[in-house]
Amino acid sequence: MSSGSFEKREELLAEFTRQVRQFNGLSASFFRAAAAQVGMNVTDLQVTDILDITGPTTAGQLAELMGLTTGAITGMIDRLEKAGLVARERDPEDGRRVIVRLVPNEEALGKMGPFFDSIGGSWDAIAAQYSDEQVAFLVEFLKRSNVMTREEIARLRAVPASAGGDFSAPLGDLARGRLVISAGMSTLRVLALSGRRDLYRASFTGSLPHVKVEDGTVTIRYPQRLWLLARNQRTAEIELNTAIPWQIVIQSGGSEVTTELGGLDLLELDANGAGSMFRVELPEPTRVVPVRLGGSGSEFTVRRPPGVAARVQMKGWGSGVVFDDQTASGEARLQSPNYEGAARRYELEFSGTGSMITVTAG
Repeated sequence: MSSGSFEKREELLAEFTRQVRQFNGLSASFFRAAAAQVGMNVTDLQVTDILDITGPTTAGQLAELMGLTTGAITGMIDRLEKAGLVARERDPEDGRRVIVRLVPNEEALGKMGPFFDSIGGSWDAIAAQYSDEQVAFLVEFLKRSNVMTREEIARLRAVPASAGGDFSAPLGDLARGRLVISAGMSTLRVLALSGRRDLYRASFTGSLPHVKVEDGTVTIRYPQRLWLLARNQRTAEIELNTAIPWQIVIQSGGSEVTTELGGLDLLELDANGAGSMFRVELPEPTRVVPVRLGGSGSEFTVRRPPGVAARVQMKGWGSGVVFDDQTASGEARLQSPNYEGAARRYELEFSGTGSMITVTAG
């Protein structure tokens, strides 16, 4: 992807994010305005709308859809039941469950109906301007968006309010680790952590990413719609336990990406993104270690321990590459004098449009 195409893509995604945020904000404003007109609480009106869409459902499911606690949703259902808008009844398929259903209420429908009929008609008018194929595409997009939003609501509810931006997981008996970062931020630091029992430790500022740990793989990502949202205010520092070997994959970096991996048993490093500056400090290798760096970074600086053999291969172009005392430009392959026959060495590959690449020992 050319730099012009990349910039156009960034602008398009930024505009997409703005429009989605505005759509969500205006939807919330619509419910506030409608609730004020009919003399209802906003969340009460939203619950009645959800029940109208989904049909009878449990209090727990309503709590998930509303992003509320079961205690809060119970009080809301009590209020709506007293007003004659909903009713509780036993689930005919499972007598142990209580479901909540909407009760036809002519007075309430007379107040709320015109508002929803009006906006529904407006949506119909917009849909009429698109072909069946385009409407089907929009329906698929909205379905995926709704699934993603439900997942994000569940994630937010699962994180304790006191958790802040600090995350960790126990090392246990894991034999190796893998870090996958799929996120955009202003500053990213990946460090080596020794003498601790944690598999990893991470701290974030700004909006929090989704963090998942499974079988030694730590996955950190921001929802794609948030990659460009307040990106300059997001920072991350991630520490990896040196007791086990690690594979590191950075799928999208930030304006400044630093890895300080001294003491870590590195299996592989693969970093690709739009960082304006990559600084990589490599550890003493225990094997042949592939390192792949790419993207549209303006400066790549890689430092390996003294005496460690390495080979650098350029795939793409940069205005200049400095490898120890060797220099080149464009596509090139350079290697250290002790490379041939070295059992412990680095295989470095650069691709993309880095304007300056420096690989040194020391």
